[in-house]
Amino acid sequence: MTRLNNDNLGRLAPEVAVPGYDRGAVTAGIVHFGVGGFHRAHQAMYLDALMNRGEALDWGIVGVGVMPGDRRMQEVLAAQDHLYTLVVKHPDGRREPRVIGSIIDYLFAPDDPEAVIARMVDPATRIVSLTVTEGGYNFHPVSGAFDLDDPAVQHDLAHPAAPTTTFGLIIEALARRRARGIPPFTVMSCDNIQGNGEVAHRMFTAFARARDGELGAWVAAEVAFPNSMVDRITPVTAAADIEELAGRFGIDDAWPVVCEPFTQWVLEERFVTGRPAFEAVGVQVVEDVEPYELMKLRLLNASHQALCYFGYLAGYRYAHEVCRDPLFVDFLLDYMRREGSPTLAPVPGVDLERYRLTLIERFANPEIKDTLARLCAESSDRIPKWLLPVIREQLDKGGEIHRSAAVVASWARYAEGADERGAAIAVVDRLKDDLLRRAARNREQPTAFIENRELFGDLAEHERFRTAYLEALASLHECGARATLEALVSVRGRA
Repeated sequence: MTRLNNDNLGRLAPEVAVPGYDRGAVTAGIVHFGVGGFHRAHQAMYLDALMNRGEALDWGIVGVGVMPGDRRMQEVLAAQDHLYTLVVKHPDGRREPRVIGSIIDYLFAPDDPEAVIARMVDPATRIVSLTVTEGGYNFHPVSGAFDLDDPAVQHDLAHPAAPTTTFGLIIEALARRRARGIPPFTVMSCDNIQGNGEVAHRMFTAFARARDGELGAWVAAEVAFPNSMVDRITPVTAAADIEELAGRFGIDDAWPVVCEPFTQWVLEERFVTGRPAFEAVGVQVVEDVEPYELMKLRLLNASHQALCYFGYLAGYRYAHEVCRDPLFVDFLLDYMRREGSPTLAPVPGVDLERYRLTLIERFANPEIKDTLARLCAESSDRIPKWLLPVIREQLDKGGEIHRSAAVVASWARYAEGADERGAAIAVVDRLKDDLLRRAARNREQPTAFIENRELFGDLAEHERFRTAYLEALASLHECGARATLEALVSVRGRA
């Protein structure tokens, strides 16, 4: 067994790819908030690929953790010289291990916020990037307004030099750069939010304006917030993944990352102080990301929601199990073709039918073992951003919505906290208490769940949506998930 660190890279098995560059020559250029599995399977991987070409050695990544749970990532990466193994799991069972070396440091903000701020103030930092999840942008799911009443936000506004949030840390760094005449860095969001750069622009500007009007105006005018679309299925690392890496390749890695072969990154060309040559390693750098991001959010992400609640209620526990069931595949393709795709503008260079079929193939990869529990988590941050826009657009244009309405109903049924066999469901959501309370009234007050205006706005007042939702919810209660899907796929063309 070989412990993963700089000294042992030459001792790893020959089939394990390792950094082909001198890590000692890599200097920091990017500070990244939210170093989880996805960042390590995606953005950090692309940087590592560039470095292996002998490029971008001045764009090393310094990770930052803000949440209490991030301390373990700091400890693990520090013990491994910030190296980790990325294992691509192919559908035929092949494994493709690769040690990634583009992360060169990791700072845990609660221990030393000043160190994080100082790193961002350094002129060498030209990009601050984010994978802080859909809920990390602190905006209202319906109005889109920044939540200034959040206690942590209030703390940071009152104590700007000792911030605790991503907003407080980044805006304090920008304020110091402005005061010292240092050009601003680019803030690059890589989260699954429509117009993620525009959302980040609104949220960070709102925080800055609340702190100081002139600072807010400067951030709004001078800081770049490019939009991006990111895609790679990256399940939570399991103990079995760590054991397999040790058994098959002899690597002692406390926190490897596993992912599917597919990867995509579409990035808007909007940077104020330069960027790595991402296009050299397959990133699509474009003028307009919106067609690509809507395609991904409304087909891939919304389809994950379409399969996870129905699948879990029906007894499945993994995405690949669901997507090897012809009934579920028919339902997903019907949703994508008849409800999701009609809301999309043309996507340059993309055959949408091929994309839809590729999604099914990716979901059905048995090696990924993506859990439905992961896909069902934090639904209140996902459904309003990925699926409800489809419903609203289809309602406006008279399009089909009964499948999307059924997905919402399946979420409501899932939030009742027990599957069809009576087994308890561990609902994971920041709004868990309210969701469970509303879902408990599903039978006596069937509209209770969708009457939550904080999540659904006025959708409960749209007769066509309400009718479709109530039909699906009643069917889920009376007939179960599978029979509900059978009824949905048997009737095509119904609005």
